[in-house]
Amino acid sequence: MSSQKLKPSTDSILIGDCAEIMRGLQPGSIDCIFADPPYNLQLGGDLHRPNNTRVDGVDNDWDQFESLKTYDDFTKDWLSAARDLLKPDGSIWVIGSYHNIFRLGVILQDLGFWILNDIIWRKTNPMPNFRGRRFTNAHETLIWASKSKDSKYYFNYEAMKSLNEDLQMRSDWSLPLCTGGERLKDDAGKKAHPTQKPESLLYRVLLSSTKKGDTVLDPFFGTGTTGAVAKKLGRPFIGIERDKTYAAVARDRIDAVEPMEDSLMDTKPKREQPRVPFGTLIERGLLRPGVILTDSQKRHRAKVHADGSLMTQNRIDNVRGSIHKVGAAVQNAPSCNGWTFWHYSENGRAMPIDTLRQRLQAESGA
Repeated sequence: MSSQKLKPSTDSILIGDCAEIMRGLQPGSIDCIFADPPYNLQLGGDLHRPNNTRVDGVDNDWDQFESLKTYDDFTKDWLSAARDLLKPDGSIWVIGSYHNIFRLGVILQDLGFWILNDIIWRKTNPMPNFRGRRFTNAHETLIWASKSKDSKYYFNYEAMKSLNEDLQMRSDWSLPLCTGGERLKDDAGKKAHPTQKPESLLYRVLLSSTKKGDTVLDPFFGTGTTGAVAKKLGRPFIGIERDKTYAAVARDRIDAVEPMEDSLMDTKPKREQPRVPFGTLIERGLLRPGVILTDSQKRHRAKVHADGSLMTQNRIDNVRGSIHKVGAAVQNAPSCNGWTFWHYSENGRAMPIDTLRQRLQAESGA
């Protein structure tokens, strides 16, 4: 049967039940899935503000389930279909609130997914708790999981660090709700979709876990935030949506998106850049034999030799070896990244030797 299943054209929106459609697609054809399923909010009656105006909550039929078991069966159905679609090294993101995220996590693990992170999306402008009987619900949770424990999933550490002002990206993200001009409206001026996610959230998700050209699938496409961001970033997408009205809004929205220039899309992870041995810096004349390298605080000194090795200076037990071995030795540490530890002088400033390596990598088109 699987040989009869087809890989659909990308940048398409398929109308119908997500589990049924996913089972008709070619297994192992998707790089990344972002899923924003019904939360099963279980709202009991209308909610009003202190001034007695009604809160526009999520009371659509697609968020109504008879019981927790019904919701669990629904979740197992679409998640198992989604897992079959992922490539061996693919990954999935699911988002939810306290109403459903714990059930999603258990089912993900039961199906064989391997949880990589849970991300807390802290809303900078959350809706207040009008009744004043609970804490203000100011966050949602995203679970990021690979298809299996052995998956070689993709993570662009450098892009996330760059996005976060050269600091490691943490698992708590402070981002605003979708409001203002980003919030899509229908002809009557009402929200086109009650749970539209902000593009900033999908931007971070896709930039961190996909490469240009990776195919992204969203089984609960709604008004197309995933598709809009995927198009901007050069990721082919497939959306599945059972509501034709939402799908039409999504198509109009995505048609208006202009993709970024290729050169602006991705930060290439260091592990994918061409390997440059330290000795290449000497061969290319970027460092001369005899030059003294220091750490950033100029507490340790080492001389560069013609074969690319370093030898410590002004020590009783001078050590000779690679930039990594000597860097570890002077710190009495088990290991060391010599590229960032050792510095050379350029125009009176101490610069990490990794700066020179990056120049060579740039010349090779990395």
